[in-house]
Formats: sequence, C-alpha cells, structure tokens
Amino acid sequence: MRSRERCRIVQQTSDSRSTVGRNPDTSTFVILRRETEPLPPKWMRALLHSSYIARMRFQQSPLGLNSISAVCGLLPSTVVALVCTCLTGAVATSAVAGPPDLSLDQNSAIVVPPSVLREGDPFRQLDEVLPTPNDFRSASGAPGARYWQQKVDHDIEVELDPSRAEITGTQRIVYHNNSPDELRYLWVQLDQNRFRRDSLGERAEPAPDLASPQDVRFLRNLVEQAEWEGGYRDVVVQDAQGAMLPTTIVDTMMRIDLPAPLTPGASFRFQMSWRFAVVKNTVTRARSNYELLGEGDPDRKDADLAPLYVVAQFFPRLAPYDDVRGWQHKQFLGQGEFALEFGDYTLAVTVPDTWTVGASGVLQNPQDVLTDVQRERLAEAARDEKPRFITTPEEAAERRAAKPQGKRTWRFTAENVRDVAFGASASFIWDAAKAPIPGSGREGNDRAAIAMSFYPQEAEPLWSRYSTHAIAHTIDSYSRHACPYPYPVAISVNGPVGGMEYPMISFNGPRPEKDGTYSAGTKWGLVGVIIHEVGHNWFPMIINSDERQWTWMDEGLNTFCQFLAEQEWEHKYPSGRGDPEKIVGYMTDSAQEPIMTNSESVRKLGPNAYAKPATALNVLRETVLGRELFDFAFREYCRRWAFKRPEPADFFRTMEDASGVDLDWFWRGWFYTTRPVDVRIEKLTRYTLDSRDPDVVKPEKKSERDSRPKTLSTARNEELDVRADRFPELLDFYSTFDELDVTPEDRRRFKGFVERLGARDAELLKTPLHFTVARFTNEGGIPTPLPLRLTFADGSFEETTIPAEIWRYAGGRDASKLFVTAKEIVRVELDRRRETADRDPSDNAYPQEIERGSFAIEPRDRGSNPMREARESELREKSLAGARALGTRVADAVKAGKSAGSVTIDAAERDGWDRAFVVLDGAGEADGGIAQIVSAGADGVVGTEDDITFIVSSDGSVKERARRQRGSR
Repeated sequence: MRSRERCRIVQQTSDSRSTVGRNPDTSTFVILRRETEPLPPKWMRALLHSSYIARMRFQQSPLGLNSISAVCGLLPSTVVALVCTCLTGAVATSAVAGPPDLSLDQNSAIVVPPSVLREGDPFRQLDEVLPTPNDFRSASGAPGARYWQQKVDHDIEVELDPSRAEITGTQRIVYHNNSPDELRYLWVQLDQNRFRRDSLGERAEPAPDLASPQDVRFLRNLVEQAEWEGGYRDVVVQDAQGAMLPTTIVDTMMRIDLPAPLTPGASFRFQMSWRFAVVKNTVTRARSNYELLGEGDPDRKDADLAPLYVVAQFFPRLAPYDDVRGWQHKQFLGQGEFALEFGDYTLAVTVPDTWTVGASGVLQNPQDVLTDVQRERLAEAARDEKPRFITTPEEAAERRAAKPQGKRTWRFTAENVRDVAFGASASFIWDAAKAPIPGSGREGNDRAAIAMSFYPQEAEPLWSRYSTHAIAHTIDSYSRHACPYPYPVAISVNGPVGGMEYPMISFNGPRPEKDGTYSAGTKWGLVGVIIHEVGHNWFPMIINSDERQWTWMDEGLNTFCQFLAEQEWEHKYPSGRGDPEKIVGYMTDSAQEPIMTNSESVRKLGPNAYAKPATALNVLRETVLGRELFDFAFREYCRRWAFKRPEPADFFRTMEDASGVDLDWFWRGWFYTTRPVDVRIEKLTRYTLDSRDPDVVKPEKKSERDSRPKTLSTARNEELDVRADRFPELLDFYSTFDELDVTPEDRRRFKGFVERLGARDAELLKTPLHFTVARFTNEGGIPTPLPLRLTFADGSFEETTIPAEIWRYAGGRDASKLFVTAKEIVRVELDRRRETADRDPSDNAYPQEIERGSFAIEPRDRGSNPMREARESELREKSLAGARALGTRVADAVKAGKSAGSVTIDAAERDGWDRAFVVLDGAGEADGGIAQIVSAGADGVVGTEDDITFIVSSDGSVKERARRQRGSR
C-alpha cells in the first residue's frame, strides 16, 4: 500500500459501549489513519483496551495491519478487519460514518484525573470492587445473620483543676468480646498523645505557606507551643484485682497484653488512671480546649478572666475490633476522626463548687448540684417547647464573680453510647426546652428529649435566641429523615471549639460582637453549626461508621441531612453546601481526590468529605431517584445500621436494595472518580415525515429552496448578458424544467404507493406529530440524568428528565433522544434548575442565547510615590501630636459633664495640614472611647476616605482608629 493511500480501520466488537465511532446499523466502529509505519505499541494497546476507547481522541498516527497483529498477539482476522480505499484527497470519508460529533483532533491531549478505579465502562457493576457479601454483611446491604460487634462499658471519674489546667482521671472498664475470635491483647486510643512534640501527627505536619501573610494567632500558637507540651502522663493499667498489666505505647495507640486469652463471649475487667494538661485555645486548635473569657480585651484585668472548658477525648478509649479490618488502630494524625465501640457509661466530674457542668447523659444527682429553683425550672422546661432559663444571666454573673469555697461532683449516666464529653465553667448561662421526637412512639404518642444550651454572657443575645431552638429543630428534622432520636438529652455548649460533636453534646463557637450585634454570617453560622454538630448524633454516634477510615460516611451524610434541616428552618436559608451548583468549583479542581479516599490523605477535606457527598445525595434524591424512593431507602439504611457499624458497601447496597434501582454507575462516577459533570446539547434536528404525496412534499421543498438566500455569485450574475439571450434557439425543455414541479407521473406513482400500503397504514401518513432528535455530548464527565425543558412553537413548554442510562452506549460519551410531540419543538434547555452540577451551563441550550456580562472601571492608579508617602506620614504624625494635646482637655470636659464638642481648639491643637480638628461626642463601643477627634485629611473635607479619626479614652489618651481597606465591609 502506497504511503499516500488512505485506509479505513473497522474494529469489530461485541461490546458497543467500549469504543467510539459506532455505526448504528452495523455495530462497527470507524477510525481513519494514514498507512506509513507501525503505530507505537502504547497507542495500539490504548486503541484495543475498552477502558480508553471511550475517552481518547487519537492523533493522525501511522498504522499498519502487521503492526496491529504484532502488538495484539492475535491474528488480524480475529481482531481487526482492515478495509483500504485508495483516495487522492487529503481526508478520507467513510461510507460507514460514525456519529456526527465524532472528532479526530490532531492535537488533543489525554488527561486522566486520579481515580481509585480503573475507568472504563461507566455502567460497569461494582461487584469486583465491593467486598464479597458474607454471613456478617449481606448482599442486600443489611447486617448478616452472624453480624457481631464488641461492647465496652466505662465507669469514669475525673477532676478538673483550673489552677493547673489539668485533668486527672480513673476509669473502670468492662470489655465484652462478642466476636468469634480469641483476643490476646486490646488496643486503646490515646488521643491526647497527638499533642506530644514527638507524635507522628506533629512530625508529619506539612509546613504552612509562609510566603503569604499569616494571622497573628498563627504566631501566638507557635510561640505558646514552644513552651507547652501535651499528652498523657502517669498512665497506669491494672486488672480488676490491682495487678499491673503489660502495656506498649505506639504514638496515639496503646496495646494492653492480657494475662490470658479472652475467648469469644467472655468479658475482661480492668482499670486505668492518668492525667494530662488541657490544651489552651491560644496554643493550638483542638477538639478539646479551654479559654479564658475576656483574654485579649484591653479593658479586662487578669483577675476578671473566667475559664471555660470544653473537654472531649479526655480518657483512653478502646479501639474497635470488627469483622472488616480487625483492630482499627490507625494512628491519629489530627484530621481523620474516630472509630469507637458502644457501651454504657457513668461519668463523675469534680469541679469548683461555683461551676456548672453539662455532659453526655442524664444528670443523676441534681439535688447535690442544683438549687431547688433550678430543679423546678428544669422540670418546667421539659414540658415547654419555648426555651426558658435554668441559670439566668444574672445568676451566671454572680457565680462567675464568686470565689469557690470547695468542690462539687456532677454525676451522669449514658446508655448505649460510643463516647462521652463535657463542658464546665462558672460562667454558664443555661437554658432548656422540650424537643418532641417524631416517629418515636405509636399512634402519635411520641417521646420528647430535653434540648439544653450552656453559654457565657459573651455569647448573648445570639445564643439564648437560637441555640436551643436549633437543637430541637435538628431532632425534629433528622428524626423524620433518618431515624427517631433515641436519647433523652441533647446539648449545645458555647466555647473555644468552633464545632465538634459527641453523643448528646456538641461544642459550638460563633459569638456576637462585643456590643451584642452580629452579622448575618454569624447568625447563619451559629444555626448551621449547631444543626450540623447535633446532627452528628445520627452520623456517626448512632449509625456508627468508621470516621478514621471513611470521613464522608459521617460528615457527608450528616451535611446532606443538615441541608434538609436548614431548608426546613426558614425560607431562603443560605445553605453553604447541598445545592449542586456550589460543588462545581471543586469537581473541576486539580487538587481533587475521589470521595473514596482515606481521611488522612484528603487535601481539601471540606469539599471532599462534606460538600461533594452531600451534593451527590441531593442529586440522587432530587434528580435520579425522586424524593419518595430516596427517602424510603435512606431511612431503611438508618434503621438497619442504627447502633451498628456500617461500611461504604452497606450503604451503597442498601440504597439500591430498598429503592429497586441500579445505582452502581452513580457510586462509580460520584464516589470513585474525580470526573466532573459536563454535558452539552450538541445538536437538535427536526425531522419531517415524508408522506410521499407529491402535492404536499414538492411544494414544501420548492418553498424551502426558493426561500434560501442567494449566493453572492448568483445574485451578481443575474445581471449578466448570457449567450442564451442572444441565441434563443439554445433554450430547450430543460431550460424551463423544474424538478420540484408536480407531474402526472408523480401522482400516479403516489397512488400506487398508497394502494400497496393499504388503507389502514396509509392513514399514518397524515399524522400531525413532530419528530425531533436531540444529540448530547458528555465532555469526559460522569454519566448524569438530563433534566430538560422542551419549548414549543406556541410558547408552551414541557419538562422531562432523561435517565442517566441514556449514556450506557459509546462509553458514556454520546447520547441522543427522539421526541415525538404534538407541537413543534423550537428550543431545548438542559438543567435549567442547576440540579446536576454541570460545570459549563453555557452550552446547555439549543439554540444558544447571547450571554450577558458587564465590566467595570476604576480610577487610574498613579503608582507608588515614596516622597508623597513620606510627606503624608509626617503630616499624620503632626496630626497625632495635635490630637494628643487636645485629648486631655476633651476627657476633662466629658468628666465634668460637658459635651466633647464644646472644647475650644487652640492654635497648637491643629492637624498636620494646619486645620482645626472636629471633636465629636462618643465612640463605637468596640473602640473603647468616650469621644472622637477627626482630621479632614489632605482634601480638607470631613467624611471622605482620607479622614483620620482619633479615639479619646477616659484617661485622656489618644489612639488612631484603624482604617478600613478599600472595598472592605
């Protein structure tokens, strides 16, 4: 074959989903290539490998028949039929054409984002990926007949010493071996060891980007960390009789060697004692912190600072042992959270006698720690859905100011929980309310929990208005969407931890400004974080997923339910996560990992573990399954796995089992790959039924032909002096013949055609229906349903959703759909409501519209002028000197009961531009002043950007108010 000849390579395949260029008539696939030399092996392997065919656009590469057989190791007849056609043109055209949108780009690159699966057919089942079902975990996604899990009971006593910021504790543990295995040792989690300087997490912590400016808190953290070290001290482990047990500490884990093997069904009792320094919030961010309320406020003295503790992960906790991975003892590096066992707890917390404690569980000794009035208020709050104070702000202020006279122990019990935590402070205001639990009883006789909030005065008035209501709302919403709340108490504590969750208690951070005002972001931030952290009672505190391994199973599912609860709170609630359009940025980010990535390996935890899985479930609920099917399946998952330990496969299988819908394509695309959603409407073709009636068809074609614009040459040639005008004898029949004129022969043939059809079938030729084919292209994204709006010629429209299975052919790249309608379709729009997370909505309509945009201008920047800046700095210093001279007299006037503006200004008390200051009464509370001295600046006009404002304190001192950056709010 000569090098200039062209050939058509036709690949025969039985799997039409695994290649591009499919001919719908022959099921063959066409790729054009020039024959000169063998194709490089890597290209040939890619060509023949079904997992790449669907995505690749090959360059014009040389290919020979011998090359194909040599690379494949197969006879050419069994793999490829080579049909060569000699062509002299530059492009080969095949009679067996592929789809109209098949592109053989000469310079396209192959970009394959990271994936935890070998990508290929997007509808390939996950059977080979998910673990094989067994007696412990069934194929339906439900716990198997022989499912088991361990149980660990704790009796814990701790004392909090605020003077040393230290907790000492003892615990008695009963470990129940419900597994079929004999255990020779136990693994215990030592979470506090993460704060040792030599911990794995500390040593493996990446460096921050010091090329960018850092918050001042960053520097404070570094300085204080150099002077402080955490971690457990004096850890002692003994059996029930007091004999020492051998232990080995491995970073944040400790192995306890048992004196004898623990057989299946047996229990082991042992005890531990320990102590550790609690992390201060200025040292580092942690899930357990204490703060000194008022620290950093220049108007507060050290003696006025009030400690507030939120304490969690404070006792050594047993690592889980399960049927999937045995001991879950992955080290705690700081990001991946916790995997735990259920058990029954008693907790005793000893604190100074002026302090209040809120903790997981039910308070057992209210008569010892509460006044008669508080106990009465608590009983009344349990009957009223409107929050009421248990400890009023005035009472909290008295406790905060009082000096402790001794100690007091608060005792709690919590049944069937996986952990406990507590908050403690003398500063706590305490309110509570009844929280009904939908679905918790029969015939409408539902139970109710009591929702409670603990917070200092610094959190007011925000917390008393929103916190307890947010708890009760979460219980209501999650109980309906997941499963009824099983516990008697739910608590929100305000403190230095921005948001963290434990059974029946959560720590939440947002507070208003010092003057009691707050932004919309602070309000929604508080409501949202409380819903989220209280919502964690379901995921993973009840549905006990492994947070250390799969963050998305608690954070993602919880964020999804948070979105549902937020939308039920108030119309137009500004949810930050859940709507598909808000995840597009991350799904097109190069720093993206699949959701199915271990928690410690995720670079962007928020988008990956929270937002993307929550969005996926929202798409599944709204677009793929519909609310009825999804809600039933999701509640079934929660019912099956409440107080058990599910794995990802259990969730995937249950959702399919209960909905009756194959969702493997969905899990594969959204959870196992990093593909975005990227679909465009390639083309819209309107087909007309050819009735074969010449009196209908030919006039229509003639009208269409005659209505086309004339070509430029034709229009200009109409004035030409042609030869036939001079020699009419050159004109004959064909000079006036029009092939679109109806002839008697046309009518005779049509009559014969109708007779052959028969009367019944001939009536079909008169159908008024319209036939429209829409073609779609998936630009390398994951399969997705196609929510469409069809607009008709009369202005009416119809909405329909094409299921994702439309992409099951051609490797998921091309799809088409025929619409048969009573009215003519004039426009098709895809994903108008932004429900699929499509990354480029500009190509989601056909015909397309003109996009609208705008641009802005700014004043010309004159650039840096060091001379001018030095002069302005000198003038500002002179202004400060003049304000200082004036400040003392202004303060004296205010102390005397006069207006600050009544002070006369001397010549020496002028600003740097030699202009008189403007003196105003009062200053913002946040500025801590009694008056303001204002310089009009260089322009001499008060109220413009260059004004300089000085705040006068009560002692007459003066400081310049910080200037806001342009554009800041």
